Amino acid sequence: MTSQTAIILLLVLAVIAANLPWISNRILFIYTPSGGKSPWARLAEWLLLYFVVGGLGMGLEQKSMGEIHAQDWEFYAITFCLFLVFALPGFIYRHELRHLIDREKKRAANPRKSLQDGQ
Repeated sequence: MTSQTAIILLLVLAVIAANLPWISNRILFIYTPSGGKSPWARLAEWLLLYFVVGGLGMGLEQKSMGEIHAQDWEFYAITFCLFLVFALPGFIYRHELRHLIDREKKRAANPRKSLQDGQ
């Protein structure tokens, strides 16, 4: 695997991992809570996946370069913010788009009510 392929693979994996906590209702893909997954559980799972992807990135760096280069705090702040940006589509889906889709399905199921709302 070339280094360019490894970087693309890591970025794709990071985008998928950043969105999984917001899309899935299971905690760590194992346990489904009866009351639903809390926002704190989603945030904790997202943070755990940030560290997992970071560990995979370090492993790829070790394998391709032979050593892991030392990084300062700025590098980790930037990767954290990048992972936060990658999570935006899943967050928007969970907290905005899904509610709009459900509302439109209810309107489509009850067209008489939607006609009264429009007048």
